[in-house]
Amino acid sequence: CWLSSSDRNTPFPLSVLLQVGFFPSECVELINDKVPQSVTNSVPKPVSKKHGKLITFLRTFMKSRPTKQKLKQRGILKERVFGCDLGEHLLNSGHDVPQVLKSCTEFIEKHGIVDGIYRLSGIASNIQKLRHEFDSEQIPDLTKDIYIQDIHCVGSLCKLYFRELPNPLLTYQLYEKFSDAVSAATDEERLVKIHDVIQQLPPPHYR
Repeated sequence: CWLSSSDRNTPFPLSVLLQVGFFPSECVELINDKVPQSVTNSVPKPVSKKHGKLITFLRTFMKSRPTKQKLKQRGILKERVFGCDLGEHLLNSGHDVPQVLKSCTEFIEKHGIVDGIYRLSGIASNIQKLRHEFDSEQIPDLTKDIYIQDIHCVGSLCKLYFRELPNPLLTYQLYEKFSDAVSAATDEERLVKIHDVIQQLPPPHYR
């Protein structure tokens, strides 16, 4: 092992440095001029011409990759709607609130004045069909007979969206505060505390 001095290129053998006191001798094992076979085997070999071309190609390929925005414009890349973080989804979509919630709530306000709108479940196949369309960045026509006759599938889709959020609408971070707020002694105190905690929600969740 050789170390070079900082002010000149003359190398000093490790044995000299040990004597001077740079390294504790009991912590270092000296080796002879012959380097062990295991060390020579571990030394990286020069890159062959063939591999060099491959590396150059990979570097060029990585640099020329289309951006996420271009892939979206071409329809190659689609953003997830369900199971995606609320803030991330709104940032990618450019909306203030998720389109799936906007479409479903508008439909329910217009057609969903029925008993148990958010309590009863819709037909599973209709729910999955709606989910697939929203996940494909399409806005389904909710006025089709299949949905008018099964209004509960739209309410179920809203509940499914909230259920699959990685971080719930009221957020894990504020869970304890919401829990304390709803445990308040009087209705008036409860209302004030819940209002206070809602003000602390991140903007996407608050909206």
